[in-house]
Amino acid sequence: MSTLLRVDASIRLDGSVSRALADSAEAAWKAEHPDGVVVRRDLGQHPLPATLWPTLAGAQVGQEPVAGSERMPLADAKALAAELSAEVRNADAILLAVPLYNFGIAQNVKSWIDVLLIDRELSGNAELKGRPAIFALARGGGYGPGTPRHGWDHATPYLERIFGDVFGMNIRTAAAELTLAPVTPGMEELIDASKVSESAAHVEADKHGTTVARELIGNAA
Repeated sequence: MSTLLRVDASIRLDGSVSRALADSAEAAWKAEHPDGVVVRRDLGQHPLPATLWPTLAGAQVGQEPVAGSERMPLADAKALAAELSAEVRNADAILLAVPLYNFGIAQNVKSWIDVLLIDRELSGNAELKGRPAIFALARGGGYGPGTPRHGWDHATPYLERIFGDVFGMNIRTAAAELTLAPVTPGMEELIDASKVSESAAHVEADKHGTTVARELIGNAA
């Protein structure tokens, strides 16, 4: 029996494209692997404490919390960090649903990654090497070659660097662009293109979910 760790980052529930893409990938994974377990970490609805990483990082360099500071107790920070690392370590695959906010990843995702990177075993590119990761990404505008903001997407390269190069995971991506066209004045002429992009991203998410589930079943056989 395999475990899928699903991490959502959107601050939205209704109307979130990244969540919808992750739903497609998860449904496909479950269809192939009905006995599999899905563990959920919702950073959008339940962000990590803002003082978690500063507390851990400070302890790493021997800095004790200053009296009267708002940092969380070190024991609590270590316990939560161990829980987050265990979720990743125990997952046979990761499904990461992340929207592009202000041309990058939001603070809730960065904090989670920063805490994971404190775990030397995870960041040593050994434990997670070769494990599958599915990215379900949503971008409000267009950032591909030839667009006015080509190169402004600073989230995808960062996620690829961390999960691909640092953790050594096998990444598959389903990305929808122009997702803000239906609700943003001045983007009306891009609505059709946004629908095409989103539809294609759902096809990719479904395909990735199926492929990852089959690979895990094959590896367990």
